[in-house]
Amino acid sequence: MSIRDLIPSRFTRKEVPVRRVEDPFRSFISEVHDLFDRFFSDLAVEPTTLRGDFVPRVDFVEEDKEYLLKAELPGLSEKDIDVTMDEDSITIRGEKREEKEESRKGYYYAERSFGSFHRVIPLPHDIDRDKVKATFKNGLLTVHLPKSKETLKDVKKITIET
Repeated sequence: MSIRDLIPSRFTRKEVPVRRVEDPFRSFISEVHDLFDRFFSDLAVEPTTLRGDFVPRVDFVEEDKEYLLKAELPGLSEKDIDVTMDEDSITIRGEKREEKEESRKGYYYAERSFGSFHRVIPLPHDIDRDKVKATFKNGLLTVHLPKSKETLKDVKKITIET
């Protein structure tokens, strides 16, 4: 028996099916490209957007007499925001609604998005809770958290020995 006998008669010598072996690096390179595309596409999105949910950016800074909490809330008004404080954290809640419409000759574009958000920020225990104030201007929420008087008195300079 020759090898020709193993080839079905409907195939001629030039038409024998050849199994193509895919280049193993091609799939690897494709996966790396997809990984970079996903990584950099997240960076290209608005800084306050993560997978379609609104996540406000927050800065928490300690100063001499108070702590400052700043939250970026673009496109919102003070009516859309709720700030509450319990004994160990402060919570910022709100709802963001956005509508865009554009119309030109032969062209109409409309986009609507909405969703709620909340951020819980842990607080130090040395806050005078009766004097906490919040202001909102140009999309920036600033919460002033004064330190308690006992904490300010307890500061003691320690000398460093050599």
